[in-house]
Amino acid sequence: MDMPSWTDPKLGTMKRAALWLVTVVGEGNVFTKEDVKAAFPGVSQADRRVRDLRDHGWQISTNREDMLLGQHEQRFVKQGQPVWLPGKATRPGTSITQTRRREVLARDGHFCRSCGIAPGEVYAGTYESAQIDIARRMVRQPNGTEKTELVAECNRCRVGGRGAVTDLGEMLKRAEGLSALDRRMLSAWVERDQREFSAAESFWADYRTLPEESRAKIRDALKPPAE
Repeated sequence: MDMPSWTDPKLGTMKRAALWLVTVVGEGNVFTKEDVKAAFPGVSQADRRVRDLRDHGWQISTNREDMLLGQHEQRFVKQGQPVWLPGKATRPGTSITQTRRREVLARDGHFCRSCGIAPGEVYAGTYESAQIDIARRMVRQPNGTEKTELVAECNRCRVGGRGAVTDLGEMLKRAEGLSALDRRMLSAWVERDQREFSAAESFWADYRTLPEESRAKIRDALKPPAE
């Protein structure tokens, strides 16, 4: 089926914006709010309709997710649902109000649930500060259905986790298979919503991030001395 024209006034602004991104901007390319205004002159909140496409699986990055972008730039990363088709533009319950956003941030402790970084904290080895926002996570329920749930994540983890689906049913099965000792230990971590890592575990986490040349030096350093 041929795509309709993004200039068709009979289509809603969000549908036209989607078609404009696909046919004019192109995946991987950068656009600005001024480009949106120029494409949709006289249309109120056209840039908001572009943002609304994220609720339908469209990946559109700002400088929070893509450090190569300027303050007023956005990158069209990947197309999501073809919202111009009948029934594809409806996705109830996905808009996030400011009240709901505050609730999720407070519930999740105001830090990234994926990597644990706090807002304003600098990523290791960089000068970049973390920003915490709300991400939509697709969760496969035990009955096989999928549900979109909200979670606090930093700008880096939101990008890396897009498109991922968490299998809640599988995790529940894994929980049932734990030994009594592991269940008690895990239950304590879950109750506190945190865990302390041993020196060896912290070292291991740092070791895994090293380039191979440096990992080799660490391996040599850890070898027991020759007798």
